[in-house]
Amino acid sequence: MIGIIDYGVGNLFSLKSSFEAIGEEVFVSGNKLELREADGLILPGVGAFEDAIAKLKENKLDEFVKEEAAKGKPLMGICLGMQLLFEKSFEYGEHEGLGLLNGQVVPMLHSIPAELKIPHIGWNALHITKECPLFEKLGKDNCVYFVHSYYAEGCDDSLCATTEYGKELTAAVFKDNVYGCQFHPEKSGEVGMKILSSFSALCK
Repeated sequence: MIGIIDYGVGNLFSLKSSFEAIGEEVFVSGNKLELREADGLILPGVGAFEDAIAKLKENKLDEFVKEEAAKGKPLMGICLGMQLLFEKSFEYGEHEGLGLLNGQVVPMLHSIPAELKIPHIGWNALHITKECPLFEKLGKDNCVYFVHSYYAEGCDDSLCATTEYGKELTAAVFKDNVYGCQFHPEKSGEVGMKILSSFSALCK
């Protein structure tokens, strides 16, 4: 069973519904005892990095996530949840992340051509750069749905997919049992469902 971590920041209903749609058992909880029983964990997130990491720390869910990842439990961060996996973010200041992956989160402003809108919202092609268990069921020419104003850099050791939006931006990462998608699989149609299904398979 997959546990979606509820820490007050995230699109929980859509994620839960998407896993249920592919026949996977899933629950939403902010209780560490309940989440510890999960076979895999999802770290969702929307909004600002500083607020999200603060809410994780309020209930010591930051330490819990790191402990479970250290045990080898599959962990998948989505959108802001992926950004939290890195060492730090420069979103409205400098903020420490979970440090599960090397890299930092930086603004798209001044990094992409000025004529492109920020946030980056919509469907974009997924360019797979190395083999990743999340993509095993995908064919070619996959598009996924993004909503973000910041992106991860300095994460070459975990980078497994990019997307082009004025420059190549980090779209997905993985290292050992830790996975991250900058895009929203739960909003990415059939491609997203295949990715969630592949993550579910890792939890069994």
